[in-house]
Amino acid sequence: MTLSRRQALTTTGIAALGAGCGPAVAVTAPLGGGAAAGRPDPFRLGVASGDPWPDSVVLWTRLAPRPLADDGLGGVGSRTVQVAWQLAEDARFRKVVRTGTVAAKASGGYAVHVTPTGLAPGREYYYRFRADGHLSPVGRTRTAPARGAMTPFTFAAASCAHYEHGYFTAYRRLAEQDPDLVIHLGDYLYEYAPGSYGGANGAVRKHTEGKCQTLTDYRRRHAQYKTDPDLKAAHAAAPWAVVWDDHEVEDNWTGTVPGSSVPGFTARKRAAMRAYYENMPLRSAARPSGTKMRLYRRLTWGALASFHLLDTRQYRTDQPCDDWLRTGCDDRNDPGGRVLGSAQLSWLDGSLRASGARWDVLGQQIFLAQRDMALGPALKVGMDAWDGYTAERDRLFDVLAASGARNPVVLTGDVHTAFAADLLRDFDDPDSPRVGVELVTTSIASDGDGYRDTAAIAALLAENPHFAHADQRRGFLLARAAPDSLTADFHTLDRISRKNTPSHRTTRLTLPDTARALA
Repeated sequence: MTLSRRQALTTTGIAALGAGCGPAVAVTAPLGGGAAAGRPDPFRLGVASGDPWPDSVVLWTRLAPRPLADDGLGGVGSRTVQVAWQLAEDARFRKVVRTGTVAAKASGGYAVHVTPTGLAPGREYYYRFRADGHLSPVGRTRTAPARGAMTPFTFAAASCAHYEHGYFTAYRRLAEQDPDLVIHLGDYLYEYAPGSYGGANGAVRKHTEGKCQTLTDYRRRHAQYKTDPDLKAAHAAAPWAVVWDDHEVEDNWTGTVPGSSVPGFTARKRAAMRAYYENMPLRSAARPSGTKMRLYRRLTWGALASFHLLDTRQYRTDQPCDDWLRTGCDDRNDPGGRVLGSAQLSWLDGSLRASGARWDVLGQQIFLAQRDMALGPALKVGMDAWDGYTAERDRLFDVLAASGARNPVVLTGDVHTAFAADLLRDFDDPDSPRVGVELVTTSIASDGDGYRDTAAIAALLAENPHFAHADQRRGFLLARAAPDSLTADFHTLDRISRKNTPSHRTTRLTLPDTARALA
């Protein structure tokens, strides 16, 4: 009998793993004997992988036998821990292809980033770690296909998971879809103090104490989120490619401008960036230096798709007209307003021109299409979206049009509502040229139980004729890329205030090859 990927991960428990190691590939406890064996399980935050290339992928874990320890170091203390790792072609680790040992240190929050190289392209792998006499859970990952491959694949997009607002069931439902890649578009965690950001359900569960301001605060908050079993399941199911939005640091921050009046933003940003790197399966190129962190990058998936991952926070000028929904804000048309910044926009231009892929997918955070929230002749738009930076949006559209990208598709998060929209050169003219399509994933949990207000949706779609879909419920996006089309399925959950609720595919949209509009 051949096990499915999900069955393999489920049935290959720690006892089976120990028995499955042959003598030539066995992982021994790096610290040896009885003392190590008597320590508590350090793998309570699970495992993850990310940024797959054709010949390598990042493997991650972070040691934390007491995840919420007051010092932010997970209860490990101050010692250095030797962590062994294995990468195999099968979930029972009978065909181990790479193995090694790495030191986990207090200075790095006891995080482990391993990047085995020389791997076969387009191959599924399984990985695990061992430390202090304990084996980690098993994760499934894969490498990207070889250059030129046109193999269809499935990717998921997720965003916005507020721990207090609901359970992370959507992550588990996402994992059950067996995606080949997960794109996380930001707001992986929220920095708020307990109860300070209310959702529709109130607080289903509580944040660690205080607003995140120090490195210890951010480490503990990341650890709290990583203890969630549904999030751990999603990380173990597939490699992730992550980019942040604002709440990984602070609500509505841009560049050097804080989103609040709390003092010490520079130190807070430095701490948040360091904790973000420690807790994500990122390559070493993303390691922060002070208050700078390079997150924009391109991942290729054979000749079928290129993922251009963008950072819309770090290089942005301050939002005009006080951040929120506004009418009559002339400053939003300021030519000096920036979202990507000149260097990142120039990089994107080069990345698109070099791609040559059938599908060019831009993973970014804030709503790109014009979104008019007022009924009637007035225009009411959000300043913390591309609507607050119309000149920069025009520059982005110039790049998309001039690059020759065959099928530009933009993935967006942030707004806690699912949308699909055509991207028009002039949003006030429904017949103006299309430059691409935007697919917006709703939140995993932020704002609590969603709802389906059909009258409000109908009015919103009428006000914005370039919209093809809107849904206020929680969930995720699952897309299937093939040479002739890209199919986007919007999955929703009726509620997240209860555990283990089912999800449903509520809408399917199809984008044919070379057609720049939704069908």
